[in-house]
Amino acid sequence: MQMIGIKDLQINPAILTKSLEAHEYSMITKHSKPIGLAVAFDDGVVTLGLQKALLIEAYKNSLLSLGQLTKSLKSSKKETLKMLSLMGIDIIEYDFKEELSGLDTLL
Repeated sequence: MQMIGIKDLQINPAILTKSLEAHEYSMITKHSKPIGLAVAFDDGVVTLGLQKALLIEAYKNSLLSLGQLTKSLKSSKKETLKMLSLMGIDIIEYDFKEELSGLDTLL
């Protein structure tokens, strides 16, 4: 997330435009205090709503796990997996306990 001061926006508004075109979030500040959040507008915001779109974007950027996404959406794991699949979002889930137990047999 990029922090952009109000004075910087007045001098160079292209800072915000570039951030939005890159689908990055931008925190707008005044005297170093957050006053707003700029989010790129896309179809997800319209069809899913802002909160759900932000949560899914965080999952896609590996900021949330599948479990965290499911809990945040107040959904079941099955429903979340179906939604992500329909959206064409890759789903990778590792069972690290199983992977670690497999190491014991190699040693």
